[in-house]
Amino acid sequence: MALLLLARVYFLSIKSNTYYEELSKQNYIKRIYEAPSRGIIEDRNGVALAINNLGFSLSVKPHLRSYKNQQILEELCETIVQYFPEFSKEELIKKYLKLDSPYRHTYVQLIEYIPYDNFFDKYTLFNAMENIKVESAVKRYYPYQNIASHIIGYVGKASREDIQENPVSKYSGIIGKNGLEKFYNEKLQGKLGYKDVKVNALNKHLEILDEKEVSKDNNIQTTLDIELQSFIHDEFGDQSGAIVVMNANDGEILAAGSFPEFDNNIFVNGITHKQWNELSSDFNHPFTNKLINGLYPPGSVWKMGVALAFLENNVDPDISLYCAPEMKLGERLFRDWKPEGHGWTNFRKAIRESVDVFFYKLSLKVGIDEMHQTLNKYGFGQKTGIDQVNEFIGVNPNKEWKKKRYNKPWYMGETVISSIGQGYVLVTPMQVARYTAFLATGNLPTPHFFKDGYKEPEKVDVNPAHLKMIQRGMYDVTNKEGGTARWHVRNSKVTMAGKTGTAQVVSIPQSEKVRMKEHELEYYHRSHAWLTTYAPYDNPQYVITILIEHGGHGGSAGGDITAKIYNKLLELGYIK
Repeated sequence: MALLLLARVYFLSIKSNTYYEELSKQNYIKRIYEAPSRGIIEDRNGVALAINNLGFSLSVKPHLRSYKNQQILEELCETIVQYFPEFSKEELIKKYLKLDSPYRHTYVQLIEYIPYDNFFDKYTLFNAMENIKVESAVKRYYPYQNIASHIIGYVGKASREDIQENPVSKYSGIIGKNGLEKFYNEKLQGKLGYKDVKVNALNKHLEILDEKEVSKDNNIQTTLDIELQSFIHDEFGDQSGAIVVMNANDGEILAAGSFPEFDNNIFVNGITHKQWNELSSDFNHPFTNKLINGLYPPGSVWKMGVALAFLENNVDPDISLYCAPEMKLGERLFRDWKPEGHGWTNFRKAIRESVDVFFYKLSLKVGIDEMHQTLNKYGFGQKTGIDQVNEFIGVNPNKEWKKKRYNKPWYMGETVISSIGQGYVLVTPMQVARYTAFLATGNLPTPHFFKDGYKEPEKVDVNPAHLKMIQRGMYDVTNKEGGTARWHVRNSKVTMAGKTGTAQVVSIPQSEKVRMKEHELEYYHRSHAWLTTYAPYDNPQYVITILIEHGGHGGSAGGDITAKIYNKLLELGYIK
């Protein structure tokens, strides 16, 4: 018994000393965490795109819910509403009763934010009140409102799930919900600071034992030029679609937009039911980031990659095919966009005049699996790696894909329509921009918005002679007689190369002999318009990719704005 008692005494006094010492510390040492100010998002020139507006919050002393203290609570709420009539006394009392409890020891925050200018002259009054605590507060603000809204993103109140995954959001109260705000949330929110405070039995602070400051370097600088971004926003107007202006060599994005845009501040301030219903029911989908989440048939901008697939699979580079107005396969006619056909056509002419029948015929010779394999190397059917959340991969189809997706065999007619970027083929505007950079330079850059987000471009195995042939065809599109965009980009001061695309959204019945013109169709039945370009032609520096939903022909819809953007790049000194 003596030995057992001695062993127990040893365990309690020696072995358990550390445990009970830590437990004791918790009784008299209190750790108070402090969240840093959220970092500012800047454009490449240091212009602020997301900032924190200063203000104040109002909190009320706990335990005022009892009958004898309820009058104090009502008087406090009446005083608040007297000076700030935008709040409701009933709502403030309701919020207090919901948050207060017998076990609560901290003040109950009733108003999270009142702007500095609105509160400053009332600061002394409220700060002198015994049962009210006035604290500094910040609110996220986007000075450019709806410009670049999808890219910048927005913050919102941290949910219970957010707090479980990200403990810092418990103390800041907000978290990035979309765009760069979400992708770089960890950087922007910074790291917590704390104070270890010695307290007595009444929770009174006696002494600071240890202290760690909050992180300070939480800002991020983007690659965006807000002047160029604003210019594009104004030029795009009320059209729906997407645009990318990207450095062809390193992937820096100078400007990009998904249209229509919306004011990010409505989420910070709290969106109303009316605003939500208006935006969510809009057929033009303003909430969708079309740069990375919009999936579209690429139409003829797909043809350069298909042409390289033909060349890579041993089609003679000097081949010339007679291209009639249509090609018959079984009982079905596959028509060219030009009613009279194009006659004898080689690779360069096929790109310049976008000759559908040329691609129909060679696609049957090469096959869908070989086309898929080549286009996969150019970034289709996979993420671009851009620093945005939830990027879609699109569809670069082949026989195996269709078998897995639909459990059905692949048909020859599907190969034919895939060769001109229709059928199952789906891409994002960002994929097309990256692919255009490859066509310009031979490498695949990683698109990025963060200034320090550069990654070495991906080397692509491509025959330089084949690539040069495609580049010459793209030069002809914007500069030679017969080029599908030549007339529409004539005002550009920069020599470019490019490709137009008209992607159908509804099929044309076989019985229809004369196709309706785009302007004759109902708006949502009109084709999507693509124009993707790079410039200068002899020294590629920038890519501009434009998609205009239901815009009809790519050249007429996107040519003028493309020319204006290149002229703006020249004016701002980006193109030398």
